[in-house]
Amino acid sequence: MKSWQFATRAAAMSPSIIREILKVTEQPDIISFAGGLPSPDSFPIEAFSAAYEKVMREHPRSALQYAASEGYAPLREWVAQSLPWDVSPDQVLITTGSQQGLDLVGKVLIDEGSRVVVQTPSYLGALQAFSAYEPEIFSVPNDDQGVQLESLEREQLRYQARFIYLLSNFQNPTGMTLSLHRRQEIAKTCHALGLPIVEDNPYGELWFDAPPPPPVASFYPEQSIYLGSFSKVLAPGMRLGFAVVPPEVYPKMLQAKQAADLHSPSLNQRLAYEVLTQPGFLEAHLERIRALYKGQCQAMLAALQRHMPDGVSWNTPKGGMFLWLRLPAGLDSAAMLPLAVQQGVAYVPGAAFYDTQPDMRTMRLSFVTATPDEIDRGIALLAQTIEQQLAA
Repeated sequence: MKSWQFATRAAAMSPSIIREILKVTEQPDIISFAGGLPSPDSFPIEAFSAAYEKVMREHPRSALQYAASEGYAPLREWVAQSLPWDVSPDQVLITTGSQQGLDLVGKVLIDEGSRVVVQTPSYLGALQAFSAYEPEIFSVPNDDQGVQLESLEREQLRYQARFIYLLSNFQNPTGMTLSLHRRQEIAKTCHALGLPIVEDNPYGELWFDAPPPPPVASFYPEQSIYLGSFSKVLAPGMRLGFAVVPPEVYPKMLQAKQAADLHSPSLNQRLAYEVLTQPGFLEAHLERIRALYKGQCQAMLAALQRHMPDGVSWNTPKGGMFLWLRLPAGLDSAAMLPLAVQQGVAYVPGAAFYDTQPDMRTMRLSFVTATPDEIDRGIALLAQTIEQQLAA
């Protein structure tokens, strides 16, 4: 029997290490800081129930029918009006999660061997989405304010990349946020270099004490694709996101989406619109999520301070879902993971978020799906694992 012949690009595809880890952490006795999942306590269940009844009462046939590939027009208008710069609804493409937006960007902008610049470390899902189109990925390091501009200029002048991919707010995996000055400087530098920007912002509404600065795209809109998500502010099971796309790129993004799935689910788009436009809903809902996540983040920071041995370092996120930890010299977070799971705690090794030259001492910790008590117990178990490794 003749065997299947895979496309060359399939060789570049790999499973998500996070999804593989989640299979292990489904065991009820594991305290998991591995998943990038929003807290189920944040889902607006009653609002969705009411919206479903209204949509099925008033618009059942259109909600269950095929629809425009661009997306539900009122939802596109809502997105355009919600952004802090001048955006036409005609630039908004509703996507099946912002992850689809990343795939469409790759499909439209990347040829085999094309150069793409990313922050390092960077979002694993973006690296997976882009790798299917066989680019050469070049990483630029971060400092405490974000992308190092000198490295960005050097890489672009050497390699003429197709675009730079940025996660500007509460980055996955590090929780880092670009400063206002650095955003402006990135936009200025990219304009001078002729380097387009793909900015991904699924976490921007999850700030704790103050909103982040305006998107980088707002300072360079003519050459920026801006991706957003409803997964973190409503519910990931809706699988809805959006892309704000320059007019010259929009037709190709739309054609790529038509080939992928015709359109994102009509019913889900109408439900999201009904929920988002309920008077007073979004402000109160986001305030509740921010308070919930801030409390969980503070619980993890306190537990780290209480339990971790000398030589372990971590950052203090201003929002989002993640915290970035670095082990003492000589330890490897990937090698240590099976031992941590045996102790009853899980995390994501930092190496998963690097395209090349990973920092093996790093790990990503998510604080939003565990209670404060679970966080304290889990961090204590993690600290115990680290101490055992240091003593070995």
